[in-house]
Amino acid sequence: MVPATQLKVGNIVLVKGELWRVTALNHVTPGKGRGMMFVTLKNIKTGASTEERFRSDERVEIAMVETRQMEALYHTGTAWSFMDSETYEMVELDDELLGDGAVWLKENLKVKVQYHEGNPVGVEIPLFIEMKIVDTEPPLKGATVSGSPKNATLENGEVVKVPQFLRAGEMVRIDTRDNSFVERVS
Repeated sequence: MVPATQLKVGNIVLVKGELWRVTALNHVTPGKGRGMMFVTLKNIKTGASTEERFRSDERVEIAMVETRQMEALYHTGTAWSFMDSETYEMVELDDELLGDGAVWLKENLKVKVQYHEGNPVGVEIPLFIEMKIVDTEPPLKGATVSGSPKNATLENGEVVKVPQFLRAGEMVRIDTRDNSFVERVS
């Protein structure tokens, strides 16, 4: 059990006897009275979302989660297949269970699959992922690094803002927390 103020996005918590993933947090301190945490939760089994309010001093039960290093193998259209790097055990997880981070998965990517009581409940995507730019406008002549960014479509179909000097075919590092460009990868 931890105080509600110590919750983080991505935590898996037990609320009303069910497993929920924390998807958003907002700490509100009114001028008068105690602070509150408004927490958006997504049900692991049903995918339903709800918002809960916890007092700052209220304690929340974090689910005991085991993580295993796995490798993403392939996408079937509705699910990803993963292989345990140590035991070579295979597991298939639905896109819905993977959540928003599923867009950053690609073949051979090492991830941590989270298990609760022997059942997979989610995936920890690395904070930084290298992706190839497949489409972008040609660079502007005389453009600087800090100049106006342009849109670039990555190999997974996501569109991110990148500096003007980048071209299609180049590899870039992306921050998966906010889908932002970090640097060019040589």
